[in-house]
Amino acid sequence: AFFLAGDSTTAINGGWGNGFITTITTGSFGINYGKSGATTASFRAEGIWDTTLASVEKASKLGYWPFVTIQFGHNDQKAASNISLELFTANLAKFAKEVLVAGGTPIMTTSLTRRGFNSTTGKVIENLAEQANATISVAKSLRVPYIDLNRASTDYINAVGTPLSDTYNLSPSDRTHLNPSGELLFGNLVSLLIGDALRDGKKWTRPNSTIAGALSSGTYIYPTILGNRTNST
Repeated sequence: AFFLAGDSTTAINGGWGNGFITTITTGSFGINYGKSGATTASFRAEGIWDTTLASVEKASKLGYWPFVTIQFGHNDQKAASNISLELFTANLAKFAKEVLVAGGTPIMTTSLTRRGFNSTTGKVIENLAEQANATISVAKSLRVPYIDLNRASTDYINAVGTPLSDTYNLSPSDRTHLNPSGELLFGNLVSLLIGDALRDGKKWTRPNSTIAGALSSGTYIYPTILGNRTNST
C-alpha cells in the first residue's frame, strides 16, 4: 500500500501522485494525501499527517506492507513559511520516524523539479537543491529508502529542453504544476525510481513500458490519458 504525503506537486490536480497511482499493481492500492500549499509544518498542523499515519496503521493490521512517500520543499523554502533548512530537516526526520513506529516504511522523496530554464546556460534552474540534499541526508541518517525525483526529473527536463517541457504545464506559464499528461509522465518516473529503490518494488508498482522507455532514454513523450485511477479508499 502506498500513501503519498506532500505538497501540490504530489497532490491531485497538478502533482505526480495520481499518475503514480495508475502504476500500482493488483493487490495493492494507493491514497494521495498531497495538499496544495503544504509545508512540513502545515501538513501536520492541519491534521493530514495524523490521517496518513492512521492509514499506515490500518493497512499494516490488514496485512499490507505500507509505504509513505514524503516529498516537501517547494513551500518550505519560501520566506513566508518561516521554516529554516534545519527545521525542514528535523520535520522530515520526525515524519520518517513516525512512519516506522506506525508499521510502515518511509520513502524520502526529493522535490519534483520546476521547469524554468536559465537563458544563458539553457539548463533547468536548480532552485530546490538544498531541500533535496536535506531529504537525502535524512534518509541516509535513518537508513530508510529514498528516491531522488529532483535529480531524475531535472535530467529529463534538461534532455527534452524548452519549449517541449512547457507542454506539461498545468497552465501556459505554470512551470511548477502538471497537466494530466505531465501527472502521468512523472508518476511513471516515480514508479521507475521506487522499483529500483525498494526490494521487490517492481512487484507493487509497474510503469507503462512506453513511458518508461522514453524517460530512461531522455526522449520526449506526451502520454495519452486513456483513463484515470483515482484515490483508493
